Amino acid sequence: MLIFFRHHIFLIIISFFFILNACQLQDPLKTHGIIYLENRSNKLSINKTNKNDTIKIMGRPQIKGDENDNTWIYVERILSKGKYHKLGQHIVKENNVLVLNFDKYGVLLKKKLINKDDINKIKFSKNTTKNELSRRSFVENFLQSMKQKMYKRK
Repeated sequence: MLIFFRHHIFLIIISFFFILNACQLQDPLKTHGIIYLENRSNKLSINKTNKNDTIKIMGRPQIKGDENDNTWIYVERILSKGKYHKLGQHIVKENNVLVLNFDKYGVLLKKKLINKDDINKIKFSKNTTKNELSRRSFVENFLQSMKQKMYKRK
């Protein structure tokens, strides 16, 4: 009976290792925007693809140009959990932006894929503008704080 019991424990341990071996340890990902943006953008060809083809491949644009509807922007962002030295904070794994420009007939003129490294190279202006119109006077600030205190007590 002791040999029979050892044989069962051995089978249980072997089956346990087979089950654990089949498990995949994948990073949990949070995605935003179009997944596999670079692969989808390779399907678009300049001077051949039109707006309807683009919608079939990519879907509706996430951002359209301000002045005209001939500039479309698609975004892909993938966040992953950090390792032990990051204490579980989110790390940007992919950060791609695709800018498409169409002519007045809806044919693709230019496409530009900007990845995470290109975005880090962009220089932004340090200048800020002050808005004098939205600045409130002392009386307005005082009355606003009184109003907040009155409604807080209700």
